Amino acid sequence: MSQLDVTTLNQKFAIPGQLEFTEDVSGLIMARIANKQAQSTIALQGAHVMTFEPVGEKPVIWLSPAAKLGRGKSIRGGVPICWPWFGAHVTDSTFPGHGFARTVPWQVVASEALSDGSTRITFELPQSSIPVAQWSYACRVQNIVTIGKEMSVELVTENTGQVMFEIGEALHTYFVISDVDKVRITGLEGCAYLDKVGDWQRKTQDGAITIAAEVDRLYVDTDSDCLIDDSGHKRCIRIAKRGSLSTVVWNPWVEKAAKMGDFGSDIGYRGMVCVESANAAENIVKVAAGATHSLHVTYSIEKI
Repeated sequence: MSQLDVTTLNQKFAIPGQLEFTEDVSGLIMARIANKQAQSTIALQGAHVMTFEPVGEKPVIWLSPAAKLGRGKSIRGGVPICWPWFGAHVTDSTFPGHGFARTVPWQVVASEALSDGSTRITFELPQSSIPVAQWSYACRVQNIVTIGKEMSVELVTENTGQVMFEIGEALHTYFVISDVDKVRITGLEGCAYLDKVGDWQRKTQDGAITIAAEVDRLYVDTDSDCLIDDSGHKRCIRIAKRGSLSTVVWNPWVEKAAKMGDFGSDIGYRGMVCVESANAAENIVKVAAGATHSLHVTYSIEKI
């Protein structure tokens, strides 16, 4: 995109002292929020939240130091949007994993300085970014991001057509942690999950989740809050969701992280964990003609 696009975005949507738009050396345009409560960077490609750091706190959202920024490339870290399917496409393996939304341009349609001091920006997926061969349904998709002491992300899918469609989706959120040895994830005790590492066997979570090897689990039929209890950083990260019945917990561990190439140092996996708010597997969502579905997540810090 050209500098003119950045200029136009700043003329229409910048908020003095809170929100401005810049162009990265990669050519990607970024929305940069810095208000009195927090800082955040969001790429217009994918409407992808890359960073979130409340004032006086350590960063909450993990972004790989080796993340490769470029047009059409997924970004390792942040909050990738998986839409309109999660994982591999059910019928066509040539379609991109986790859908196309995270690697195509979105447009800014609104920005607002809220009365509580936080900043809200609304992105919309334009029709020109939807590959018709992969998704032929009429719809309107928005990602509404609010940055303050907490961060909220709301992915809204409106069926503007005449027929029902089904979506799988996730906010594939990467979190900063002190070390995998020092965290436990609670809120999923007793929940059923599909274990990708264990050949997709169906299991039941016993107690808190701890990480000492590769973890890739899809928890189903759960709308509970999750807490990342991090004794090293003396904090909990609360993940409070609405409109989501699946939660994915992922850490690639040593070998898989080493093969990815965009994960950072050979110990990069120790400083992150993904806890994803989703609708996948048996929890995919049917959106009736004229109906709207919202996946809303709030991320906040609690001291311990």
